[in-house]
Amino acid sequence: MSELGRPVSSKRRLKDLLLQKDNRFCADCNAPDPQWASANIGVFICLKCCGVHRSLGAHISKVLSVTLDEWSDEEIDAMIEVGGNSSANSIYEAYISQGSVKPGPDANHELRKNFIRSKYERQEFVKPSLRIKSGRMNSKGIMDNLRSTSGSHEDGKGGFIGNLKVKVIKGTDLAIRDMMTSDPYVIFTLGQQTVQTTVVKSNLNPVWNEELMLSVTRPFPLLNLKVFDYDFFSSDDIMGEADIDLQPLISSAMNYGDPSMFEDMQIGIWMKSQDNALIDDSEVKIVGGKVKQEILIKLQNVESGELELALEWMPFDH
Repeated sequence: MSELGRPVSSKRRLKDLLLQKDNRFCADCNAPDPQWASANIGVFICLKCCGVHRSLGAHISKVLSVTLDEWSDEEIDAMIEVGGNSSANSIYEAYISQGSVKPGPDANHELRKNFIRSKYERQEFVKPSLRIKSGRMNSKGIMDNLRSTSGSHEDGKGGFIGNLKVKVIKGTDLAIRDMMTSDPYVIFTLGQQTVQTTVVKSNLNPVWNEELMLSVTRPFPLLNLKVFDYDFFSSDDIMGEADIDLQPLISSAMNYGDPSMFEDMQIGIWMKSQDNALIDDSEVKIVGGKVKQEILIKLQNVESGELELALEWMPFDH
């Protein structure tokens, strides 16, 4: 038992959730190492945003300290069910209007307060059909609404809920691994699946324009990519890597259902942060009746290199 009289396993589940990559930064301003949470909304937040959440009232945001407060099993279960900051933000920030600015870690109180009230109290960035009109605010209600509109996607072929089309467009300023150049190719790994592009000979700015296909299960795993230099006589040398969070793309697509019913529009966003490889915010859009996302990646663990990708979500038919 812990000092608070709660089973250690329950506190550990909460701590393990906090250690997820997307939960290491505040859901509302991206400040590092959040130590507070909104138990009913299901997000981890920093001390400055915590003050704004408290001002909303517990009926909208029930704020608890990760380390100091006692949590019920139901509160921990609810946090785990939401899935963390990335999952929650894919709903609460699904459509941030051009006039709205997400605050940074150093934002003033007024900007922080206006954004958080718009995000949770008024639910301005949530798809209208998912909004909770009255009663106690909680993400479980929104998640239940989401499942009621997208649950039929969960029983796909062999447990898969849809296909992900990855278009590898080009690389820029890739690292040198041979005498003066490299022979790059890209490998994508999703769960147990692996696909790769062709090798482009002697080119640090390769253009692939290749389309690859992967199948996606629930929960959505990270899409890992690695760039390698092809060597005929020895092991291939790595030229950088990155992880791609599929939650914003797929959750946004499920929120809206059949994309052919909508005009071209932005429906979600994967925001650049210190904890991902994005060069710029990556918008999820409906384009020509399809859900797409353009991504510009700064390759990690390497001296240089960028990769331009385009994703398309293709759910299995009902």
